[in-house]
Order: sequence, then C-alpha cells, then structure tokens
Amino acid sequence: MSLPGKKYQPVPSWSECVNFYHAGEGHFFLVCSFLSFFLFFVYFFSFFFLDVTLAFSAERGVVLSAEIVANERETRFVLSLDKKIPFRVFTLSAPYRVIIDLPEIEFRLLPESGRKGDGLITAYRYGFLSSGRSRVVLDINGPVLIDSSFALEADEGQPARLVFHLKATNPDTFRLHNARREKMLPPRRIDRPEVPFVLPAERPAMPLIIVIDPGHGGVDPGAVSGNSVKEKDITLSFSKELASVFRKKRKYTVFLTRERDVSLSLSARVAIARNARADIFISVHADKFHSTNVRGATLYTLSEEASDVESAALAREENKADAIAGLDLTEEPEEVSDILIDLARRETKNFSIHLARTMVASLKGEVVLNKNPHRFAGFRVLTAPDVPSILLELGYLSNETDVRDMRSLRWREKVIGSVQEAVDRYFSTRFAEPVTSK
Repeated sequence: MSLPGKKYQPVPSWSECVNFYHAGEGHFFLVCSFLSFFLFFVYFFSFFFLDVTLAFSAERGVVLSAEIVANERETRFVLSLDKKIPFRVFTLSAPYRVIIDLPEIEFRLLPESGRKGDGLITAYRYGFLSSGRSRVVLDINGPVLIDSSFALEADEGQPARLVFHLKATNPDTFRLHNARREKMLPPRRIDRPEVPFVLPAERPAMPLIIVIDPGHGGVDPGAVSGNSVKEKDITLSFSKELASVFRKKRKYTVFLTRERDVSLSLSARVAIARNARADIFISVHADKFHSTNVRGATLYTLSEEASDVESAALAREENKADAIAGLDLTEEPEEVSDILIDLARRETKNFSIHLARTMVASLKGEVVLNKNPHRFAGFRVLTAPDVPSILLELGYLSNETDVRDMRSLRWREKVIGSVQEAVDRYFSTRFAEPVTSK
C-alpha cells in the first residue's frame, strides 16, 4: 500500500540481505539491515502522522451561512456547515430566547449577520462560549415551541445543515412544554464558567493585585458600530495592552477575567476579582448612544441610585449581558440584589469613588472626556463588596471619531499611560486622603 502522490523504495527482505552476505558482499549486510528498518519506520509513521493531522484539522467544524425563512406563525432557522455536528437546543424566558449549543466551531459569517431577524426571530448572536463549546442565541418576539430540529448530512452539492422549526405559542403552553422537557432531559450544564484561579488564604501585602475585566465576549458582542466594530474586540485588545504595561512594574500582579473571545457571566467576573483578593477591579467597556455627537471617556462607580437617566439606562443594558449570552438567569445568586440594597462595604464604595476621581484627573487633558466624566449607577459587574471597582467606558461606538481613536495605537497608549498614572497615584494616597461618598 502506498500514499497517493508518493512513491516509496521497496523495503529489502531479510532473504535478500542474506543473499548479499553469502555472495561475498558481507559489508552490505549491516547497511541493508539499517535501510530496511529505516524505510519501514518512515513507511509506518507516515500513515500515523497523516491520521493525526487529519484528525486535528477536522476537530472544529465551520458554520458557512445562516438563513431565516419565516411567516407570521412559523419560522425556520438553518445553519449550513462544512460537516454534520451534534447540537442541543432549548428555550429560555425573561426574555424569550432559543439557545443552540454546539461543539467549539468556527463561524465564517458576514460581520452584519444576526443584526436583523425575520418572523419570530428578531435577531441572533453567535460565538465561543467556553472550552469546547460554542453557542447561537436567537432572540424571539414571544413564546415559541421548537416544533422540530434535526441535522442533515452534506448531499448532492448541498452542505451539511442544522434545521430548527419554531412555532408561535402562548405563555402557558411554553411553560408547560419547558417543564416537561426539563424532566425528560439530563440536567443542563450550568453556563457560569468556573473561576480560573483561587489564591491561597494568606496573601502577601505586595505585589498589589489588579484585575482587569474586558467587557462582553463570545456570544455577547456588546455595542456594535455602524461599520461592525464590536465592543468585545475593543475591550479585549485594550485590556491586554493595559495588563502588559502594569506587568512591567514588579509591584503589580495582574489578572484578566478573559484573555480570548469567550462568554463570561457578570457574577463570574465579580467572583474572579474576589477570589484573586484584588486590590482594584477595572471593567473596560465602550458605549453606544442614539446621538452620534456624544463622545468621550467616562468613569462609573456603583450606586443604588443612578446619577442621571443616561447612566441608569446604560446600567440596565450592561446588566443584560448574561441574557444576551443565553445564560439562565435563574441560576444567578441572590447576593447581587442584597449588595445593591445594603452597600454593606461603604469603605469599598469610597475607595472606588477615589479611584474614579483620580483616573478622571489623570485622563483630563490627555484625551476627550464626556461632559460628565464621573457617573454612577447599579452596575452588577461592580458589586464586589470587598474590592474597589470602577467601569471605564473608553468612548462611544456610535461616534466615528471615538471609534477611530479606540482603534488607534497612539490613542490607546495615551489612555493606558493615564490609567497607569492614576492607579499609581491612587495606591500612593489611598490611606492618606479621606473620601466623601455620594
């Protein structure tokens, strides 16, 4: 047997080698033996390594396109793929969503894919969820039943497909169907990712620990600009660059809540900061507003009452991140609401305000700031009771100048320099200045 396109020298038999020896060519015997073994090794392992390479390259499938075919009562959602893959589909409420879980897969869809829906589907999102898992989330305009779902092999020039038939229903039928389905299926894997590290109970005073949180990620793109620049990409690249600068200083240990395009729940982000026993937590975001004229960086801290209507609206949007990623909100702990009511750690709140004010002062004159650069609202990602936490909005993806700035290396370097200066100053004065909370 030979590999296609390759010709191999026939392996000499032992009898041929013995004949060489008896013919008086004894000095060829050792050479012939070695050659026989070597060619056999190459011949055998060429198949082995070829199989490994094919298995590795075939490990991840590819989504080639997504299509919605709809009328008022029924909607069909079709994913075309390079090969047939397993899937799991289920529904969630508050808000109504259809969740399609897949093995880790590559999405080769157009940047604008999913921003507009049809029929029962108002929009859809897709992306990497956690290790070995990808997800598609369909936003639904009301309760639906999954009438049928199936996978098709590639056939007659058509790609492999996943097909989902959705049918409109009423809330009571939706709840009853979901309850029956939950009893029939094995327990669903909880979508909250495990915290990636837990430090020992005793931690040294130095170095200081900073946790940087790139907002959104994976299935949740965050805000999206008119030319399809995604908040999740802006926040990840900026956070990595910021972490790199801090790590150059030996007095800081830096952790990122995510280092790739992966979904992460709000409670997991808070848990990472707390388990790391962070001295500060910086959540990085980029905003979007209905007016394209609004621009500039803004700092936010936690408060029961929002500083203004815009901040309250932003907090509501940011707090929807788990729903956008298709996470089951019934699994979320009650601790969040308790913290928002109690604000038990007033000292932590005061330190957060001090850090935000220090950062505003450092950024002023270096980059454009929002007209009201320090605001506050009930951001769930800022609710760690024992970690001073701020949310840094780099700018507005609805403003072309801000988008251009956020993608500019020079601009990011200026902002990172100002953030580093602010953090240095904050730690140097943390216990020196009394801070009055709002």
